[in-house]
Amino acid sequence: MGNRLSKLVTKTGDDGTTGIGQNRRVEKDSARIEAIGTVDELNSSIGMIIAHPVDKSLAEKLEAIQHILFNLGGELAMPEYQLVKDDDLSQIEQWLEQLNDTLPPLKEFILPKGDMPTACCHMARTICRRAERRIVTLARNEEINKLGQTYLNRLSDFLFVCCRILGRNAQVEEKMWQSERNQ
Repeated sequence: MGNRLSKLVTKTGDDGTTGIGQNRRVEKDSARIEAIGTVDELNSSIGMIIAHPVDKSLAEKLEAIQHILFNLGGELAMPEYQLVKDDDLSQIEQWLEQLNDTLPPLKEFILPKGDMPTACCHMARTICRRAERRIVTLARNEEINKLGQTYLNRLSDFLFVCCRILGRNAQVEEKMWQSERNQ
């Protein structure tokens, strides 16, 4: 695998490029770097959820997801490696099913709000959707492991369910979207 970080100030990116696998340099605004950066942003936003007092089991699942997101970022930086595995996808699908079974069915969209952990989770969910879009854009022109894209699709669903779980645990009422508000 690629080099580990040995120094933080390299000055090699001052020209608007950054290094990726196989000692290649690419523009910092390339589709690949946009995808990597958005996955990193997603990972950080999940850290914001965990920074709040949340259910230990849920926090452990989210931390496991953070490791997979680092793998996804590494895979995007080093396309010669496949780091996201079928087992990762199976695991998140299993968690999604388990958690979703504890919730009442929805009849309408819910507004993205709630207490701070729930609101942070809604933000992570939207960043996840953007990361997925960035990977779709990248895949249009370059070869990628499609499993990462599928994983992000499931992860956004998982995060939505987590929003509902977090809100329920905090006893925050879900506010349903109203297409026509009474004024």
